[in-house]
Amino acid sequence: TKDTDILAAFRVTPQPGVPPEEAGAAVAAESSTGTWTTVWTDGLTSLDRYKGRCYHIEPVAGEENQFIAYVAYPLDLFEEGSVTNMFTSIVGNVFGFKALRALRLEDLRIPPAYIKTFQGPP
Repeated sequence: TKDTDILAAFRVTPQPGVPPEEAGAAVAAESSTGTWTTVWTDGLTSLDRYKGRCYHIEPVAGEENQFIAYVAYPLDLFEEGSVTNMFTSIVGNVFGFKALRALRLEDLRIPPAYIKTFQGPP
């Protein structure tokens, strides 16, 4: 991860037969650049720069088939100074994802580089 990434921790319960690594990768993709259809603009730019990445998965102690998936999102993915854009991107579409039985955002770390884009007191 980079010190400018937005970091999210999701509690993930995959559907039976879906490995935790696949579920974590699916959350990262679906909440950043993933889509259910082919988009003509995909060929215009490299999406690697904008992809969320699941960089760590760990089991939840005492919970069967539950994992914490840690996802890093590059700042280039988000509109500056927009909480709405940030949350819509991170949690807007991913909660209906079929590979998961359950999903909950447990923690979110916002770097100073992004916080500085908001208007408000210094």
